[in-house]
Amino acid sequence: MAELPRIGTAMYVVHAEGVNYRSRLESIDGETLSVSAPLETNEQDAPKPGQIVEVFWAQPRARIILPCRLVEVEESPYRWVLEPIAAPVISNRREFVRGGGGPSVQLSDDEDERVDGRLLDISEGGLRCWVANPAKMKVGDKMQAWVTLGAGNVAVEGAVHTVRAADAEPGHHVILTFRTPEQVARVIRQHVYAWEITERRREAEL
Repeated sequence: MAELPRIGTAMYVVHAEGVNYRSRLESIDGETLSVSAPLETNEQDAPKPGQIVEVFWAQPRARIILPCRLVEVEESPYRWVLEPIAAPVISNRREFVRGGGGPSVQLSDDEDERVDGRLLDISEGGLRCWVANPAKMKVGDKMQAWVTLGAGNVAVEGAVHTVRAADAEPGHHVILTFRTPEQVARVIRQHVYAWEITERRREAEL
């Protein structure tokens, strides 16, 4: 078994280019590990048993990638059982790490009619947010979003990737994917890195 971080460490699961899902290491059992199944996946876009995925986690000044095979999807609790198929490596490629939820966000396909929501996480390639009512939003719709990250105001334009009912509360989760110019990407990176530092400190205190 590859050397892994401690149970409860935040991880990211990658199964499509440019798309990663926030997860958490739940257990290690012999030659397999279990991670919490990301809530934003469903039967259509979730990986299937036998498929190769990557998990990665953050360390100071580095991110570690571990290629795995999805062995099983457990329903209760909803977890993915993974089998490492190679040694972990330090990532040299740019990963769109997600995090930094909490700020308010506004979505609109028309600047005069904005839908208010709450940011759940964001990366340079997309954001996930909670909204009470997604109105007429549907997959593929062009959408604008506005969010304040620290001292920077971010405005992005992209397409709706997912609209689904929230699991633990009323309302819906909306995922918007987009491409960002470097100036906007820098603001997002700074926000997510600051959030990562806060998360590591919080986990160290547990």
